[in-house]
Amino acid sequence: MGIVRVESFSISIDGYGAGPEQSIKHPLGIGGSDLHQWAFPTATFQKVLFNSENGNSGTDDDFAARGFKNIGAWIIGRNMFSPDRGAWTNMKWKGWWGDNPPYHVPVFIVTHFKRPPIYMEGGTSFHFVSGGIHEALHLAREAAKEKDIRIGGGANTIHQYLKAGLIDELHIAISPVLLGSGERLFNGIDMRQLGYECTQFVNSEKATHLILKKST
Repeated sequence: MGIVRVESFSISIDGYGAGPEQSIKHPLGIGGSDLHQWAFPTATFQKVLFNSENGNSGTDDDFAARGFKNIGAWIIGRNMFSPDRGAWTNMKWKGWWGDNPPYHVPVFIVTHFKRPPIYMEGGTSFHFVSGGIHEALHLAREAAKEKDIRIGGGANTIHQYLKAGLIDELHIAISPVLLGSGERLFNGIDMRQLGYECTQFVNSEKATHLILKKST
């Protein structure tokens, strides 16, 4: 069985994984895009987001690339899929990424409101799970078979899986920015008590990359 991983999740120096007031104009909240200055220029993100052959190699790209290896399914929160709240009213909305999203595997979206699955180009499918994080993980395990499951965010979704002790490994990138407000990733969580330890840290020009693993 594969493991449950968080990859390329960026937080600010003051601990925020997203800025406030998410909207169409600010998909990551106000100031949230600044968290990903290390990621967007990499060859990996240029390829998966923009289908471009340009982009930087090096430390940042090494960490970005590892997040797409051996992934059989994703789990994300509703906020990562849509800026809307409440019951689904715009059924034409199919995510931020266009007709061919960068996932290429089944994606399970944790939400309070049901919606029929959406099948996209490139092998991506979106499945809306209203039964909570455990149901989403069960479905993701079935879809991923022996491959890993990537918990993609946002911060609140990762927070829930951390509190439940369901994440095996995290790659966190600390970006040299201050957001001041937004969604904190580790607020109210005792990572040490949960059994996590830092097994690797590497500095690049635009981030400090940390690997946190849960002891077995």
